[in-house]
Amino acid sequence: MRSFLSDLLGVGASKILIIAFGIATSIIIARTLGPDKNGIIAALMVYPSLFMSIGSLGIRQSTAYFLGKEIYPENVVKTAISQIWFLTSIISVIVCFCLIYYLSSSGSNIVYVILVIIPIPFSLFATYNSGIFLGKNQLSIFNKINWIPALILLILTVFFVVWLSLDITGYLIAMIGGPLFISIVLLFKNKFINAFSFTFQWNVIKKMLSLGVIYALSLLVINLNYKIDIILLDLMSATYETGIYSKGAAITQYLWQIPMLLSTIVFARSAVSKNGRTFSLKIAQLLRLSILAIGLGSFILFIISDIIILLMYGEVFKGSTSVLKILLPGVLLLTFFKVMNMDLAGKGKPWVALKAMIPALIVNVLLNYAWIPSYGADGASAASTVSYSIAAVLFLHFYSKEVDIPIKTILHYKKSDFDPLIQLVKKIKN
Repeated sequence: MRSFLSDLLGVGASKILIIAFGIATSIIIARTLGPDKNGIIAALMVYPSLFMSIGSLGIRQSTAYFLGKEIYPENVVKTAISQIWFLTSIISVIVCFCLIYYLSSSGSNIVYVILVIIPIPFSLFATYNSGIFLGKNQLSIFNKINWIPALILLILTVFFVVWLSLDITGYLIAMIGGPLFISIVLLFKNKFINAFSFTFQWNVIKKMLSLGVIYALSLLVINLNYKIDIILLDLMSATYETGIYSKGAAITQYLWQIPMLLSTIVFARSAVSKNGRTFSLKIAQLLRLSILAIGLGSFILFIISDIIILLMYGEVFKGSTSVLKILLPGVLLLTFFKVMNMDLAGKGKPWVALKAMIPALIVNVLLNYAWIPSYGADGASAASTVSYSIAAVLFLHFYSKEVDIPIKTILHYKKSDFDPLIQLVKKIKN
């Protein structure tokens, strides 16, 4: 438990930095560009964000799994990763360009489209590398890969958007800096530059992709559930509604950092765990604590949502208040999925998520088509909350069956549940 608490503090510090830098960047963009231009940015970014799920091919997860289980040596895995990265970068850039150019309402601006797709190869490289650190349980390095790009984005946003007044173009340029910097660092620090080879490890590549493609498909469906609202708002509504929705939804993402803080550790430890059921019981304990934390955070956000939106984004984003309030119940329920899914993914069972997320995605799309024309951003928010709730209930059922732990046991609170919090407080004091 002591090692777990050390990891928790390390990942927690990283998450705090990511949240702080993210909020600062979000405030700058909101107050500098306004709802309409924020809507354009959200619409442009949604396709690269989605395609990163399928373009990454689940290599981070499969890398962590194979290294964690010591199935292949690290140098062999690195060579396979470098070869997969080269091919997927080319394919990802081409496909993503076509998606934005032909499907996004802002795709007619070729400069925007080019700037949006430039970070993709570097983001893929950093994502692939992070799987190595997860598989080796080196969470301190994994944390830096996550927060350093967020800091660079903040600095470059101030430079290009505030100081040089380059508007949307400035922010898209700033988006390139973080992935580019971390990729260059990892190329040498992780000695990845020695991994490039024309001798293909076909058996390793095949096995990594066979597992990774399932991870990727699972991640794509999951992220579609998060992003489909913006895609449909972009197609069916005004950029103002997209901008209002994106800012309200962005705040809920910070709430999810609590279970995501836990899920990073969960995945790394699940990948190397020798006793799957015992570990899953610990995950159920973490889930119960996460529900309390997210529930408290959701309640506070609901009460002070008007103040938060006005302080962060200004009066022009007042409509984001209702978006935030409508999304909160779904965000709370989806905590079940956020925590438990990483346990199954670490066990090499990413397909279980599809059983819950595909029905939820179908409902999300249907409700968005029904509600966006009449209710705009609020309609999209309501559709998401219904979808998240369905996904949470379904996944809880499937998770219970997969790990052979009754739902009653998963949800039942015990006095011992709070021992990690007591130890964490003691560790902080010392």
